[in-house]
Amino acid sequence: MALSPSSYRDLEKIVGKKYLSVQKEERFCHSYDATGNSFLPDAVIFPENQEQIAKIFKLASQKKFFIIPRGTGSGQTGGAVPVNGGVVLVTSRMNKILEIDEENFIARVEPGVVVADIHSACEARNLFYPPDPASSAVCTIGGNIGECAGGPRAVKYGVTRDYVLGLTAVMPSGDIIKTGVVTAKGVAGYDLTRLIVGSEGTLAVVTQIILKLLPKPLAVKTLAISFDSMNTAAKTVSNVMKLSIIPRCVEYLDEASINLVRGLLSFELPKTTRALLILELDGDEDQVERDAAQIKAFCARAGAIEVLVAKDQAGAQKLWEARKALSPVLYKIAPNKINEDIVVPISKIPEMVEITRKIQRESGLTVVSFGHAGDGNIHCNIMYDKKDKDQTKRAERAVDDLFTATLELGGTITGEHGVGITKMKYLAREIGPLELEIMKGIKGVFDPDNILNPGKIFP
Repeated sequence: MALSPSSYRDLEKIVGKKYLSVQKEERFCHSYDATGNSFLPDAVIFPENQEQIAKIFKLASQKKFFIIPRGTGSGQTGGAVPVNGGVVLVTSRMNKILEIDEENFIARVEPGVVVADIHSACEARNLFYPPDPASSAVCTIGGNIGECAGGPRAVKYGVTRDYVLGLTAVMPSGDIIKTGVVTAKGVAGYDLTRLIVGSEGTLAVVTQIILKLLPKPLAVKTLAISFDSMNTAAKTVSNVMKLSIIPRCVEYLDEASINLVRGLLSFELPKTTRALLILELDGDEDQVERDAAQIKAFCARAGAIEVLVAKDQAGAQKLWEARKALSPVLYKIAPNKINEDIVVPISKIPEMVEITRKIQRESGLTVVSFGHAGDGNIHCNIMYDKKDKDQTKRAERAVDDLFTATLELGGTITGEHGVGITKMKYLAREIGPLELEIMKGIKGVFDPDNILNPGKIFP
């Protein structure tokens, strides 16, 4: 399904010469994502609006070439890489916040808007868009739609799908569809909106999104809680949730994580700290103060070594340093990592922590775990050197063991990153054959010629 010379000419007519690139450098820059997997596309195209996207798809359907949608390439599972070549369709020009409706608590945005810009625009109007993936400063809302992104605040507020009321999207045929509502409720027909959210760019290309907004919380309070045992910290997470206080964030770092970032912090952790919880509360000022005091007292009784409570925003940013500094310094351990985003029931977190320790012992590789402990979403980073064949085999076995244990505990192999290409071979362990056939059937309805983002999700 390589592009013909006439296809290049037709694409150029749609977007103009400036916005179609066949230069090897441009193609290479759009050949990979955060996984590091690289597949060179035949061309890169930058449409300005949904009418251009519709024309691109009609041409692709006629000439039978692949289209691979892409935001900023921050995905963790290869969802935006052109594994079979084709044209990478980049949404960076479609980057407008079209409307923020303060009376009805909705926003209309294009897919190329960076998520942090949505946060800023909403908060300037005392409104709140809760989903906050770690890459919010660079990732786009279109990519978040594709992967159903989460983030630390998911424990209280949910994930991307919980804030998408409706969509406008272009199907692979070039037809434009509108799904969902602009109202707080709406149950007419099948929920096509939720079907597209989380479909990893395999069903349609989203061109406009209607987001649900909330009132901006009046106050936020951040706590950092040190423990001498990961087991104690993990059990504390489960017990905190029983206090009828729902923190908006409950992040944790294990001992390996703490050792990596300790020297980078502007505050001092006790030397005996083996696990760190970072909690964030929000609400009205009086309630937040009461909740913080209650959690501090509870954690002290549960065996916490120290509980730090930020006095202001600057203090909160200091406490978050430990979590934010972690990803960049992982490569001090090894040149490569496999980053898995498993989820287990909250009550199973202590058991999962023990399993990751066992995997580390058996593999002989460093396994660093951290993540969103409040909803059981654990990021396990298996550090290795992919140039070393033995280490690569041990890392692959470690992933296999991790997923096996996760499913045995009633969990899932991915909570945020999606399947893409990196988890494809494991999907059938979690989802049954009939269910997989139904999913493939849905793909066939949307994309009978399999021109949109082929080679993803399904083995």
